Amino acid sequence: MRSAGEIEAAVSAAMTRFEQEHMGRGPKNVHVYLLGDMLLVRLEGVLTTAEQQLARSLPPEKGRDLLKQVRTQLIETARPTLSQAILTETGHSPISMHHDISTVTGEEIILFVLAEAPEVRELKRR
Repeated sequence: MRSAGEIEAAVSAAMTRFEQEHMGRGPKNVHVYLLGDMLLVRLEGVLTTAEQQLARSLPPEKGRDLLKQVRTQLIETARPTLSQAILTETGHSPISMHHDISTVTGEEIILFVLAEAPEVRELKRR
């Protein structure tokens, strides 16, 4: 049985690989939080140079909406790959996935709701 931190680290590595392989570049930082049956993934610095330029060159709402639509479609298309990675690292299948990205900060959030909370080993306190 793994600790929550070990699960979070494994999911972080899997999400970095996913971003590199499917999106063309890895994030600058990844933070993963296991909260009961929810797994929150926060990716920083995910926008490509082309995406940053797109967001700046069009009227703010149009560039933002277009970028969000494209990223959402890419994430939805990759849902089976992401679901398998989450199953592998947590031992539980995600039953839902929620996604958003900020064109201002380049931060992406993916929330997975798992079929049940993974059992985790409690860390011994010193």
